[in-house]
Amino acid sequence: MVISAAVEGPMDEAVVRRLICHVGGRVGVVYGKDGKASVLNKLMGYNNAGRHSLWIVLVDLDNDQDCAPLARAAWLPKPSPRLCFRIAVREVEAWLMADAETLADYLSIARSKVPANVESLNAPKAALVNLARGSRRKNIREDMVAREGSGRQVGVAYVSRLIEYVKTTWRPDVASQRADSLRRTIDCLRCLVEDRG
Repeated sequence: MVISAAVEGPMDEAVVRRLICHVGGRVGVVYGKDGKASVLNKLMGYNNAGRHSLWIVLVDLDNDQDCAPLARAAWLPKPSPRLCFRIAVREVEAWLMADAETLADYLSIARSKVPANVESLNAPKAALVNLARGSRRKNIREDMVAREGSGRQVGVAYVSRLIEYVKTTWRPDVASQRADSLRRTIDCLRCLVEDRG
């Protein structure tokens, strides 16, 4: 089954592509990739498209609401039956950290450094950058951690490094055991594939 998508950016696109393939679907066109505000602005259009074809729309919760159900009710109270509107708590980086073993290997850090309760983090992106800061590999630190005085939150190759991790190493089923919003996303996608919406 072909599933179209709308996402905030390239890293979210890699995650959605991985999840669609993980549940046995085929990736259709991926829209958005221009930030959260743009996705939410076009959400009703994606929802309308979800009446006729299979869709997933993924956004980060960030700190916009206290919890995903409140955000979901505010942003899309009546999703189409063929559309999975999913919210990563609080950022998609939490889903990547939820597979602590492979992330620790990829970043070349001790597994014990990866937070246990990733969905309780207020700023998963900052936590992930801090993990990379402690890497034993110089190239990981240089790629993922912003240079002092740059004014950036992340290093110049932060996104490309995480896309590589998602494509080659990340295990969604393992991560879903520690990230409930990811588990719900996988369940929703499986329902789309198995029930054809």
